[in-house]
Amino acid sequence: MDTLIVATGSAFWLGILTSISPCPLATNIAAITYIGRQVGRPSRVLSTGLLYTLGRSLVYVVIAVVVVGGALAIPKLSFFLQENFNKFLGPILVLVGLVLLGLLKFKISGPAVGQKMQQRLAGHGMWGGGLLGVLFALSFCPISAALFFGSLIPIAMQHHSTILMPIVYGVGTALPAFGFAVLIAVSARFVGAVFDRLTVIERWARLATGVVFLLVGLYLSAIYLLGWQLI
Repeated sequence: MDTLIVATGSAFWLGILTSISPCPLATNIAAITYIGRQVGRPSRVLSTGLLYTLGRSLVYVVIAVVVVGGALAIPKLSFFLQENFNKFLGPILVLVGLVLLGLLKFKISGPAVGQKMQQRLAGHGMWGGGLLGVLFALSFCPISAALFFGSLIPIAMQHHSTILMPIVYGVGTALPAFGFAVLIAVSARFVGAVFDRLTVIERWARLATGVVFLLVGLYLSAIYLLGWQLI
């Protein structure tokens, strides 16, 4: 139970870290702009924010079901992963840590959602928020791809979780947009100030997480790949 709680907390933190990273934060800003269209109707703002969160979470659940569920459904592959999971986890965490620290860069592109698409979604009212969440969740960039495929998926596989971990991660990724939806519904005056603080927090949170991932990855690699006895 304790390991599940830790894993769930880790999934939520990975989602938050994803949400305030530069590329995903840009999509969340676009989502906030969309959600804030109906600032005069607080209930609509909150409903749109909630549907945006559900849309993002749904995408991550579907991907996790395909990747994790598919892997675990194959007996030989499932047994192989259980026997060798820790050997793979160390190098994966090292690579993710290097990406978060900006020492390793790669290009990745997802479906772009421009102004015209947002205008078309606006015609769907608050339901457009759910569609926007789906599209933005598919717009992977290097950091979000590293965090999802390199960190969240291994956690989900280790705990055989195709639903809980992706949902928690999805809620984390949409937290800024939903949080701003609440702020917009309550008072739009504080939105600018909170957003400015997020950009400062993101850099230090990303660097701290990168260092932790790098150290843990090196530690696991030393134990399970090199056979060192460090304790």
